[in-house]
Amino acid sequence: MAGSRTRAPVLAVEDGRARPRRTDSLATEEPMETRLLIGDQRRTVAVTMRTPGSDFELAAGFLFGEGIVGRREEIRGIRYCVAGEVEAEQMYNVVNVELAAGAAPDLRTLERHFYTSSACGVCGKASIDALRLRVGEPLAPGPPIDAEVVYALPDALSAGQALFQRTGGLHAAALFTAAGELLAVREDVGRHNALDKLVGWALLRDMLPLDRHLVVVSGRSSFELVQKCVSAGVPVLCSVSAPSSLAVDLAAGFGMTLIGFLRGRRFNVYAGAERLTAGA
Repeated sequence: MAGSRTRAPVLAVEDGRARPRRTDSLATEEPMETRLLIGDQRRTVAVTMRTPGSDFELAAGFLFGEGIVGRREEIRGIRYCVAGEVEAEQMYNVVNVELAAGAAPDLRTLERHFYTSSACGVCGKASIDALRLRVGEPLAPGPPIDAEVVYALPDALSAGQALFQRTGGLHAAALFTAAGELLAVREDVGRHNALDKLVGWALLRDMLPLDRHLVVVSGRSSFELVQKCVSAGVPVLCSVSAPSSLAVDLAAGFGMTLIGFLRGRRFNVYAGAERLTAGA
């Protein structure tokens, strides 16, 4: 199985001078094909460029976000392809997700995702309408949020990014309790993949919905990241960068607290300010 890091030779140049050649750690990027097994049927539902690691969580989180599965019990098993199904060197780039007997998912929701990169997404009214059918609106009230807890989240996220500290080339998504306790961090070259891995981690542990938790992402808050958090019942999404206009509209429409530019002891609240305590 490919590792999460790849060594590569580099020539460093500084102030017009070349340093002796050395090796550097890079975040590995490889394709992962997710296959859905329903009885005797087998169908490829997505191919995404990802950083190897937490692949089963990535597959589960992606299928949950697309509405193909809604509960842990709907997944009978997840495994890599075995020798003979694919070329040996590709075994760990193909993941089979077997659904439980009687499962009859609506695969039409996957038409927009048959091939997805690590940073893409299709937005639109149809996506929002489908989301409303799945989760209703608005989100559960969730816990009150203390500003002091919010201030501490980026440092806790950074401390949990072991792979980023070695490569400098990864996004991350982290799950926290309302009191600021870090529960899980997942990293990937794609910010959507990192969040899918995190949601998949929670799904496979029967933790959904995450209506008493906070999610923090390392990059900006896009429409699709908000969409994935709404699907998982997350009432608070924080990012260290800016949200998009559609992300703000979607968060407001579902009653989510959306925080951006979370740096040091300041942040902006773009939606759902009512969850912040009076001290904030």
